Amino acid sequence: MARYYKVVSENRKARHDYTILEVFKAGVELKGTEVKSVRQGHVNLRDSFAVPDRGELWIHNMHISPYEKGNIYNVNPKRRRKLLLKRVEIKKLTAKVNERGFVLIPLRVYFSGDFAKVDIAIAKSKRKYSKKEAIKEKDTNREIERALKMRVQKR
Repeated sequence: MARYYKVVSENRKARHDYTILEVFKAGVELKGTEVKSVRQGHVNLRDSFAVPDRGELWIHNMHISPYEKGNIYNVNPKRRRKLLLKRVEIKKLTAKVNERGFVLIPLRVYFSGDFAKVDIAIAKSKRKYSKKEAIKEKDTNREIERALKMRVQKR
């Protein structure tokens, strides 16, 4: 059976602010009507991060808006949620986070089949000058592509 992937939310700012070293796929433990809200795309990953705690991995500040028709079954939108990974992966991530300068950042939320998943990245914060260099590089690449496109169209 082939799995389908439906991307619900993406953290584009993370790729700008951090250097991504390695990405892990993790399940998310959702409660009540959160699944329905995630399916509708009411997820915000901005300012969210993951933290290891007592052999488990938790995601903080991932905002899942309350489901409109959820009434009493809705939960706190910014509550911390447990990430589901293998024990070996959690130990590896914990060891990396304990090193100076590394953080765990969620990159995107998606559905793999019926299950909500999160891509968690081991990342290192970029300096301001690195961000400027990345923007310059992107602009020059865009100009080169534009020039090549114009050159091809003239023929």
